[in-house]
Amino acid sequence: MIMPLQKDDGPLSRVPPEAKLLALFAASVLLFSLSSPPALAAVAGLLCLATLLLCRSALVAWMKAWPLLLTIATLGLWTWFARGPEAAAITVLRLGSLSLFATIVTVTTSIGQFIDTIARLALPLERLGLANARDIGLAIGLVIRLVPEIRTRYSGVIAAHRARGLKVRPATIIVPLVISTMLSADEIAHAIDARNLRDTGPRI
Repeated sequence: MIMPLQKDDGPLSRVPPEAKLLALFAASVLLFSLSSPPALAAVAGLLCLATLLLCRSALVAWMKAWPLLLTIATLGLWTWFARGPEAAAITVLRLGSLSLFATIVTVTTSIGQFIDTIARLALPLERLGLANARDIGLAIGLVIRLVPEIRTRYSGVIAAHRARGLKVRPATIIVPLVISTMLSADEIAHAIDARNLRDTGPRI
C-alpha cells in the first residue's frame, strides 16, 4: 500500500500553492543573482530562522535528506578544488538555500494541490494543442510522490541486508530496489486507471 506523504499543518500550509511556487521561483532568481558569500549567508540564515519559526517539519525533513545534502557537499568540495573556497561557498549556500525552500513548499503542499496547480498553470499549453494539462500535473505529482518513496525503499533494502549479515554492494541493492519500484509504479498505474484520472472528459 502506498502511504501518503506527511504534510505540515502550520500557517504555511494555508498559503495557496501558486503563491508558494511563485515565491520559490523568485527565491531561485534572487539566490542566483547574488554572488557575494556574505549576502548569500545572510539570506540562508534568514531562511533557516523563518523555517525554524514557521515550519520546523520542513527543516527536519531537509536535514534527513542526506543524499541531497551529500550531493551538495560533494559539489562544494569539487568547486573548492576547481575554483577556490569563495566559489565553493557560493555553490553550497545557493543550492542549500534553494533545496530548503523547495522542501518547505513540498512539506506544506499536498500532492493533490501540486497536481491541480501544475495542471492549471499548464492550461495555456493545452489550449495551444501542445500538451495535456492534466497529464503534466499528474506526471509532476507522481515524480514528487515517488522520490521519497524510492528513498524509503532504499533504506528498507539496506536494513534487510544488514539484518541478514550481508555486505552492502551496489549490485545487490539495485535489483531489489528496481523491482520494488516497478511494482509500486504498477500499483499506481492501476489506481490511476481505476479512478479514470486520464479520461478524455472535461479538463480542469
